[in-house]
Amino acid sequence: MTQRYDVVVIGGGHNGLIAAAYLARAGRRVLVLERRHVLGGAAVTEEVVPGFRFSVFSYVVSLLRPEIIRELELPKHGLEILPLDGTITPLDDDYLWRVNDHGRTIRELRRWSKADAEAYEEYGKLMAEMARFVKPILSMVPPDPGRVRPREWKPVVDLLRSFRDLPQRLQHTFVQLMTMSATDFLRQWFTVDPLIATMSASGIIGTYQGIQSPGTAYVLLHHYMGEIDGAFRAWGVPRGGTGGISEACGRAARSFGAEIRTEAPVARIDVRDGRAIGVTLESGEEIRADVVMSSVDANQTFLRLIEPGHLDGSFVRELKRYKYRGSSGKVNLALDGLPELACKPGKGEWLRGAISFSPSVDYMERAYDDAKYGRFSRRPYIDCIIPTLVDPTMAPPGKHVMSCFVQYAPYHLADGKEWDDEMREAFGETVIDTLEERFPKIRDLIVGKQVLSPLDIERITGLTEGNIFQGELSLEQLFFNRPVPGWARYRTPIHGLWMCGSAVHPGGGIMGANGRIAALELLKEQRRGRKGVA
Repeated sequence: MTQRYDVVVIGGGHNGLIAAAYLARAGRRVLVLERRHVLGGAAVTEEVVPGFRFSVFSYVVSLLRPEIIRELELPKHGLEILPLDGTITPLDDDYLWRVNDHGRTIRELRRWSKADAEAYEEYGKLMAEMARFVKPILSMVPPDPGRVRPREWKPVVDLLRSFRDLPQRLQHTFVQLMTMSATDFLRQWFTVDPLIATMSASGIIGTYQGIQSPGTAYVLLHHYMGEIDGAFRAWGVPRGGTGGISEACGRAARSFGAEIRTEAPVARIDVRDGRAIGVTLESGEEIRADVVMSSVDANQTFLRLIEPGHLDGSFVRELKRYKYRGSSGKVNLALDGLPELACKPGKGEWLRGAISFSPSVDYMERAYDDAKYGRFSRRPYIDCIIPTLVDPTMAPPGKHVMSCFVQYAPYHLADGKEWDDEMREAFGETVIDTLEERFPKIRDLIVGKQVLSPLDIERITGLTEGNIFQGELSLEQLFFNRPVPGWARYRTPIHGLWMCGSAVHPGGGIMGANGRIAALELLKEQRRGRKGVA
């Protein structure tokens, strides 16, 4: 007998689980379908090497919205975020180390430049003000630019009024953040090259751009809006890895009555007379629902799961213009002990935060140069963390795991090359070679590794081209353009089909706002007595 639900959610990533939790809390009968054996999408924890557990893809958290943590009572369901203390940038014979203790960071910067130390305080206050101004956008439903409905545009009008009331210097700063490169924006305050390079790195996460590309200053701000316990720009690791977030979201959803099935890949979204009526699994099982909500990306949702002929040609053309351009890879290492930096030997607190391979602006730009021509970076930007220093449960006693986020590793390679086993191995060796420049004996400590190209990320998670944000965070792909102009309000041209993943506003990262807003919009729509498209 065909089962029937109020809502079927495709994809058990954190956004899908959060949407399911809000819907189930409101009394809807909800089913979540996850294709893999584990919940989380890109926010998963898996034992890749016996005894060693990794945050396989996404590895840190900052953007997860406090209102979601509060409203879904995620700590009660096991969520615990452990703070990461700062970032160290190792150099040939020195280092730059910024920590969460503001006073210590200022003293460290004075060692490099008194002017930069003073500017750092001014910059921090300015970015906090910018983050407070922009923060309401994270919970805003984008209006449809093709029609004038006062109710839809009111939040934007309110934001424009807030902008008008900003001091002129903040207005100028906002315009700069929307238009400048991360590097040019930062050079207005700083002169220390490793500081500029390391801070600029936040501007390229999830994009196929370099730190000197216009528009990357906004991505810098996007990541600055993260907060832990009310502190902007704070980063942490969930106890048990990023899968801990997904598991907490899943437990919350179940506590409200949602059903969750793993190893249940969806083969097709069933559409009849322009309306989604449910899904068919790869097993052939049919599940009927009043609403289908997809947390997978736009390419997967519309071009793979919906049969041709149900979508307007102009909508499909816009979808095909949407840029994914996966540009990052991941290397996870199981270590027999704790590595030491050549520039700062010992096993101290400087290893408890991020270790950023970003020694100079030129270094970062050369890494991007390789990617522009379809090659992985010969000396890549690497963001490392050793999560076992804050969460020892991730490895056997005395052992450690190291997570290495790597840019650049373009999905599309030049000269007809492909991401085969040989290319993946070469990429992994390049990353380890680069690590060895700063951690001289790290090779001797490696007892296991996992190397993931963007193609691997795509195959495992379903993320098109391995893009961790379900589409680039470039300015033309934000707000009411995400994923398609006119269809950014979580609804779609198929009645009863909604989107709730990182492909829609406010974009990527372990944020959860996408799932929350989509669920609340659907409930609001239903309360008004309508289902599907407004």
